[in-house]
Amino acid sequence: MQNRLLSAKATLPDYDRAALVPRIVHLGFGAFHRAHQGVYTDILAAEHHSDWGYYEVNLIGGEQQIADLKQQDNLYTVAEMSADAWTARVVGVVKAALHVQVDGLERVLAAMCEPQIAIVSLTITEKGYCHSPATGLLLLEHPMIAADLRNPHQPLTAPGIIVEALARRKAAGLPAFTVMSCDNMPENGHVTRHVVTAYARAVDAELAMWIEQNVTFPSTMVDRIVPAVTPETLDKMAQLTGVRDPAGVACEPFRQWVIEDTFVAGRPQWENAGATLVADVIPFEEMKLRMFNGSHSFLAYLGYLAGYQHINDCMADDNYCLTAQALMLREQAPTLKVQGVDLQRYADQLIARYRNPALRHRTWQIAMDGSQKLPQRMLDSIRWHLANHSDFDLLALGVAGWMRYVGGVDEQGKAIDVSDPLLPVIQRAVANSEEGASRVKALLGMAEIFGTDLPQAARFTQKVQEAYDRLLTYGAKVSVAKYAERLK
Repeated sequence: MQNRLLSAKATLPDYDRAALVPRIVHLGFGAFHRAHQGVYTDILAAEHHSDWGYYEVNLIGGEQQIADLKQQDNLYTVAEMSADAWTARVVGVVKAALHVQVDGLERVLAAMCEPQIAIVSLTITEKGYCHSPATGLLLLEHPMIAADLRNPHQPLTAPGIIVEALARRKAAGLPAFTVMSCDNMPENGHVTRHVVTAYARAVDAELAMWIEQNVTFPSTMVDRIVPAVTPETLDKMAQLTGVRDPAGVACEPFRQWVIEDTFVAGRPQWENAGATLVADVIPFEEMKLRMFNGSHSFLAYLGYLAGYQHINDCMADDNYCLTAQALMLREQAPTLKVQGVDLQRYADQLIARYRNPALRHRTWQIAMDGSQKLPQRMLDSIRWHLANHSDFDLLALGVAGWMRYVGGVDEQGKAIDVSDPLLPVIQRAVANSEEGASRVKALLGMAEIFGTDLPQAARFTQKVQEAYDRLLTYGAKVSVAKYAERLK
């Protein structure tokens, strides 16, 4: 992709790309990163004379994404989709793209050890941290972590690669870098710190101490709806730009980034592109994970079961719209500590975003990896309600919706393509239980998701069982309507 081939309908990089300095190594060149952090950094280069650039790296999978980026001079397109119009910008802040399996681990580690590298950022999804979502702790017995520990100089996981890069920087007398998670996890910076330092302790106690003293792990809250790219999306983007961009992504106009301002080696002035820098990101993170991601998962499971393919299809059903908003305001908002935010307005914004017909965000996509998402999106709030003796009927319905979904058969008797890192464990629980109370008990027995406390909480198990029985008897669409009737 050359700039001269693009039409004036796209915002083009008009800054000197050759002057950019790759100070950030990003692990996980997926769609969300391209549409989020990449755009913020590109705005700084275009409008504020920033010279911060990226090395983009994929570790496992995504070889084609890196190949596509290399073939088009490290340029890619981001299209913003609204109900009224599409606009596009071509992002130019990538200096080089690498893949561990293609370019080799040594090339990636060499990039991470260049003296000017100040930040290593991550969007590797929850499962990329090789941790227990229920405890936040590194799973030392995880097969890939165990393999890395047997051969720590040739790691394959993100924690292993980060620690090896830091070990080499320490040995070379180079300063440490900041490690910044941009994944949707509660306290993602704290999780990343625990994972990296636990791995380091298993490798070299002295190195672990150096990391604890010299590396910071800022937490972040990221928000932008970025649906999976389809051929139709690429066709529309080609109409906007005049060239088909296989590395392009499409997203909603809304974007938000809240960042804990703890960086050891400097950072871009992301606040000039609309980010919010704070001392404590956790209240914002909880707001987003519970009100946005929690309602998104609620709609994904119950919408998929009802035959709704996209979130905006769910929003066309008044009962789904009503219950999603009630989930946000009645059951999630009371659990939050965030100050200075109008939660009613935030919920209204979310509903408006969900209604966007241009996004066509698939319920199946949002339903992926539920075992990694339920704890922070729903279960933490349920624990709050149990402690405060308050109501959580809709959260229980969301959990029951997940249970019906991972059962692997939809309401028409068709197989569901369940995608989850704990799928073998889930399938064993399903296979060894009968439909009904036995199934609920078997799934609640997964301590990796529910811990050991929730299965012992009678109010929780009763509400989930009641919701599950309703889904079996009436189906998702009618069940949601019955819950909505209680709200009117």
